[in-house]
Amino acid sequence: MPQSTKESPYHHGNLRQSLIDAALELIAEKQDAKTLSLREVARRVGVSHAAPYRHFADKEALLAAVAEEGFHLLLDYLHRAMVHIDEPARRLQASGVGYVRFAIAHPSHYRVMFSTLQVDYLNYPGLNEAGAKAFAVMVDEIMAGQAAGQMKTGDPQKLAWVSWSLVHGLSMLLIEHQLPLTDEQDIEALAEFATQSSMEGLRLGDGP
Repeated sequence: MPQSTKESPYHHGNLRQSLIDAALELIAEKQDAKTLSLREVARRVGVSHAAPYRHFADKEALLAAVAEEGFHLLLDYLHRAMVHIDEPARRLQASGVGYVRFAIAHPSHYRVMFSTLQVDYLNYPGLNEAGAKAFAVMVDEIMAGQAAGQMKTGDPQKLAWVSWSLVHGLSMLLIEHQLPLTDEQDIEALAEFATQSSMEGLRLGDGP
């Protein structure tokens, strides 16, 4: 005997991923995640209002999942940008360009990762681990550059914060359309110029 459809059961595959995808679609439409609701996400997917709670305790948990997915994508962009480069300083610069590429390609993820989500990452181990791995890319390359005598001494984490601040600020300006650039080549050139400027500040000079 067929089961009742009173609860509008989901028949389209992976409900958890579908909820994440629907949240991203809505964030892209709104350009904001603050007004997002689980009820709205459920409507977009075509399931009952109760269905999202099978996977997410509340909206915060859903946004944490969006952010975690974003960090995994970011890590992939960073690694792909550096894959054929050996010198630590050049790898760090390439990772910065990859970071900007990610933000432009995935602005909804980026907004949740860095603009919307205000949670204790320790409550979401997967998110905490993914974010730490992405940041570690910069720290590791700075440490490698210091070991090779290519980069200035100092706390690698603080130096990574400085590098991150530059690419993060540039990424936010671009996805919020605060810079008069829309052509992909122009954006890429600016990312190259900005990260090169950052590397010049981190490299060891010949002076005192």
